[in-house]
Amino acid sequence: MSVDVPHRGLVLVVEDEPAIADLVRLYLTRDGFGVHVERDGTAGLAAARRLRPVVCVLDIALPGLAGTEVCRQLREAGDWTPVIFLTARDDEVDRVVGLELGADDYVTKPFSPRELVARVRALLRRAAGPPGGDDRPRIVGAVSLDPTRRTVLADGVPVHLTSTEFDLLAHLMARPGRVFTREELLAAVWGYAAHSGTRTVDVHVAQVRAKLGGAGVIRTHRGVGYSADA
Repeated sequence: MSVDVPHRGLVLVVEDEPAIADLVRLYLTRDGFGVHVERDGTAGLAAARRLRPVVCVLDIALPGLAGTEVCRQLREAGDWTPVIFLTARDDEVDRVVGLELGADDYVTKPFSPRELVARVRALLRRAAGPPGGDDRPRIVGAVSLDPTRRTVLADGVPVHLTSTEFDLLAHLMARPGRVFTREELLAAVWGYAAHSGTRTVDVHVAQVRAKLGGAGVIRTHRGVGYSADA
């Protein structure tokens, strides 16, 4: 399929239902994105590697390779392009599995195409850096974070985080010791608390902790939320 020349960047949409793919393409194109559509997971994985999109929108139930497998293979190859999953199921197990594979977001069908576009824009806005020019490096314990370069070191070793995982850690480290509720983190990091469950925060925190290893700085405050402490 042809690739549009975008001014916001190219979004790869991997969706086997033509009506949904066409609707997503229409709304993303209207918002200034280029869009490339593939109908199966194998072709989608090849397109992601070839085209280097700014965001991948992956249906989970795809012919060839499942969307979760596409995401897994990208992450294993060191490709941390933001990924948004589409699925017909609102099952918490599916949601958790998707996030643990390195997805940044998750949308359940039927969904508002305007909301999907807003989520794509939110991912790219966060990836561009912190608002208000707060680009000062942050150090908490053995973890250092550079908002400008979007890099994290734990005990001097680089840590590879998804876009959302990075934003979550950056938000916590911006105010060390301050306890954020799950609802506050959803609003600040994801930007649409009303449409997300607090389980999303818990899964992302668990993933960040696992990647930081022994240098973990995220503390759980039972019944309240999380903080970053040395």
